[in-house]
Amino acid sequence: MATRSVVLDTETTGMPVTDGHRIIEIGCVELIGRRLTGRHFHVYLQPDRESDEGAIGVHGITNEFLVGKPRFAEVAEEFFEFIQGAQLIIHNAAFDVGFINNEFALMGQHDRADITQHCSILDTLLMARERHPGQRNSLDALCKRYGVDNSGRELHGALLDSEILADVYLTMTGGQTSLSLAGNASDGEGGGSAVTEIRRLPAGRTPGRIIHATEDDLAAHAARLEVISKSAGAPALWLQLAEAEAQA
Repeated sequence: MATRSVVLDTETTGMPVTDGHRIIEIGCVELIGRRLTGRHFHVYLQPDRESDEGAIGVHGITNEFLVGKPRFAEVAEEFFEFIQGAQLIIHNAAFDVGFINNEFALMGQHDRADITQHCSILDTLLMARERHPGQRNSLDALCKRYGVDNSGRELHGALLDSEILADVYLTMTGGQTSLSLAGNASDGEGGGSAVTEIRRLPAGRTPGRIIHATEDDLAAHAARLEVISKSAGAPALWLQLAEAEAQA
């Protein structure tokens, strides 16, 4: 059975959690067998306290924006069901896990106040430090290193950052993001179901012109695969597929 992973990020009122800071945004995207399914969980939360000025400068989520948003207790069951049994992929996992555990503890749900008992944790920051010792390993730095587009990341945001981290993780560990046939998830804040959709040409429309890769294009592609393979410590997925086809 394919592994189910959830790439997760949170935004908070500040830090550390021991100073009474709370979660104000949770964003998650689902991977099954290294494929993005299109399912996600995303919610903004009313923390019952104000955010620090420094934190607002990082994520841009104002206290006024959070007025009327649900509290963690109102979404806790849906959130737990989304992550339960999954491998959680988190950048700097100690931070997010500490805040999530605290939210469940504040509810009195002490059986869920240690999510490591219900999920396995993969910390991409620790992974990056092992692969690139002595280098910057922030999410932005990894995007630059692995060629992942983060041009829309002017401010931190839990859902956007989890989507970017999914691309970074798949590139860092396997060569590239797997293509998915999943449709867009629900526009709501909860998880959307994956829908497979195959688009066909309308009747009477001729296919577009096929443009073949030049020798320079192929050389650049081969060089890129070599860089990916060295970074991942294993052959890129394209190379693995090519070898499998050659042996078939």
